[in-house]
Parts: sequence; C-alpha cells; structure tokens
Amino acid sequence: MSRSCILFCNCSAGVVSAEKLETIGKLVSEADTDVYELHDLCAITIDRKDFLQEIEKNYERKIVIACYPRAVKKMLVQAGVPFSGLHVLNFRELSAENIQKKLRDDFSVSEGKLKYEQVKSSLEVPAWFPVIDQEKCTLCGQCARFCLFGVYLFQDKKLEVVNPLNCKNLCPACGRTCPVSAIIFPRLKEDSVLSGAEPGQIKIDLATSQDESMFSMLQQRSQNRRSILKSGVMQLAEEERRKALEQLRDKKS
Repeated sequence: MSRSCILFCNCSAGVVSAEKLETIGKLVSEADTDVYELHDLCAITIDRKDFLQEIEKNYERKIVIACYPRAVKKMLVQAGVPFSGLHVLNFRELSAENIQKKLRDDFSVSEGKLKYEQVKSSLEVPAWFPVIDQEKCTLCGQCARFCLFGVYLFQDKKLEVVNPLNCKNLCPACGRTCPVSAIIFPRLKEDSVLSGAEPGQIKIDLATSQDESMFSMLQQRSQNRRSILKSGVMQLAEEERRKALEQLRDKKS
C-alpha cells in the first residue's frame, strides 16, 4: 500500500474561479506523490465507486482538494466509501498558495513527478444532489416530504438518497426546510451550512447570567428572529421548488 495520494476536484460547479482551479492543477501536477485529477468528485461518488474503492484500498492517506470538509466526508459516507486517513483541503477558503504550503508543511509533499491521472465521470447531467449528514439528521422526514421528485426514500426510521439524479439542477429547496441543517448541497455556490460549512452555535449559559430578565429578553428576541428567518427560508424554498417544477414541465412540453 502506497503512503499517500492527492485527489484534486477540478469540477465546473463554479464554487471557485477557473483561474484558481488552473493554478491548483498546475501545482499538484508537479507534486512528488500520486495525483488524481477528478472531473467532478460529486459525479464520481455516483458512477465511479469502483475507483474510490481502489483509492481506499491502495493508499493509507488521501489528501482531497475540494470544497468544505464536511461536504466531502459526508458525500463519501453516502457513497458507501468512507475514506480512512482522509484530509480535506478546502479550496473555497484556502488560496492556491496556502494549499501548496499545507501540502509541503503538513504532508511533506514537495516538487517532483510520479503518477498523474485524470479521472472522468460518464454522467451527462450536472451531479447536483443532496447529501445527508446522518449524524445531525433527526429523521423528521421534512426534506423527503418537501421534495417532489423522488430523490429520497424515508421509511422504517431511515432516510436515504436513492435517486440522486432525479434532483433538479440548482434546486436546494428541500435542504432549506431541514430544521437541523442536516442536508448538504456540495455544489451550491453560496457559502453556508447548506453547502457544507460547519454549523455555528451560539450558546447562552443561564448559570453565568447575572440578570435573568435580561436573559429572558435575549431568549425571546432569539426566538422571534428564528421565526422570521424560518418564514423567509420557507418562502425561498417554495420558490426554488416552483422553478424546478417549471423547468420539468418545459422539458416535457
């Protein structure tokens, strides 16, 4: 088993600029480790699981250059190939220079050339689909009920993405309805929990509050704000779902 490899997602989702992808591609092509340039990591988790299984079997350490670590990890779990020894470098947040620095300093990758292979998917449609964060999911079934396209299967206290390609491109509506932010759309351009960022948490410890009335006021404000935000999010989700339905009707007509 080889020590490590680099998997570079050179996709066309538009979450980072083409110039940045080109720069990253050039620097990894000159690395002294095995490099796999992926046409689209999302698509490969659907139709190239054989490739992912070979990577898991042949390499102790997998350095994935892609989007949010949470999105990548949960997507691999959903594909049934949870990588051991996985390290994700987030090209949404890291510059090409910082990625190069981390490869050198954290993983002892230097210049040189070993294996360089391009890996493509056979999918002709954009690989747009939801990823379930099973650790956060409470099995409320809201996403499955909201989706009109048969993407999910929710039964026997289990939620699965069974028809990922039924999902309508650029429609993250079902994910917006999730009360615990357990749905991820890795290709979503917005930088948010919905695209895979780690959820932030704001905690107020009553034991440390010297004024219970102040705490109650802050708590009420927080509840009011959540109610307003939820209403706005649901309106956005319903609008996105409506657009997806219109696109489907246009294709059939």
